[in-house]
Amino acid sequence: MAAPLRPISAVTFAELAAFAGRNPFLSLTFVGLTVAIIANEIANLLSGIKRISPAELTALINRDNALVIDLRAAADFAKGHIAGSKNVQMSQFDPENKALAPAKTLPVVLVCNVGQTASIAAKRLRKAGFTHVAVLEGGIRAWLAAELPVVKGR
Repeated sequence: MAAPLRPISAVTFAELAAFAGRNPFLSLTFVGLTVAIIANEIANLLSGIKRISPAELTALINRDNALVIDLRAAADFAKGHIAGSKNVQMSQFDPENKALAPAKTLPVVLVCNVGQTASIAAKRLRKAGFTHVAVLEGGIRAWLAAELPVVKGR
């Protein structure tokens, strides 16, 4: 008969050290990923870019008339986008554009598929002097997961 399983909390430090010794690659991978996640979170906190949820974006649009810029490809934008959002591909994204100048004091929220591209664009906006810049955390996928409406077409 097999020995009964112990709860994880009963694992001793000596057992963890023995496991790390038997599995050095796995242990180093775990440590590396942990450090990378912590570094990424610290970089996000220090970037000055606010990350907002779909619910927060809805409130920002309704309360403060936020400008929503969708950075996805035109075909993806046409398949479904947040009502009132403007489609600007990243290759054409220029924070110094004179048409954006009036928006420097408005809340500007950037949207992409999952939030990565929007974070890059947000940093460029902050550098150009925009004061209220945010990124939709999780991008349009988070918006859809929250079952919020999208508009189809251009």
